[in-house]
Amino acid sequence: MSIGKEKQDTLVERMKKLGIREGDLIEKFILGSGKGGQKINKTSSCVYLKHIPSGIEIKCQRDRSRELNRYLAKKELCEKLEEKFFSIESAKQKRLEKIRRQKRRRKRKTQEKLFAFKKKRGEIKKLRKPPN
Repeated sequence: MSIGKEKQDTLVERMKKLGIREGDLIEKFILGSGKGGQKINKTSSCVYLKHIPSGIEIKCQRDRSRELNRYLAKKELCEKLEEKFFSIESAKQKRLEKIRRQKRRRKRKTQEKLFAFKKKRGEIKKLRKPPN
């Protein structure tokens, strides 16, 4: 799968706005790992990017294609820099925060159920005691 010209142009514009130059990036292609079998173990499709001025490092291996991983890594770098400089909450952060809130709600509900169960259990134990 290749990336369209429009997507590449928008990424280049976004990088210009953030002040990211190609010279500021260290880019390496390393062997991937995980699922994919022999193909993933033989080809260097995993992309490692380091932005020297900010020190942000990114490793991307979402796809088998080196070109697509390169594009995704640069996109992720832009997102991280936007978060750092402009305090913009990314879609990824919003999604994680939503999940965190949902889990917090679930915790409260389970805690209430647990307390209700314990109270019921305590009443049953009181009935076991011999009469005074």
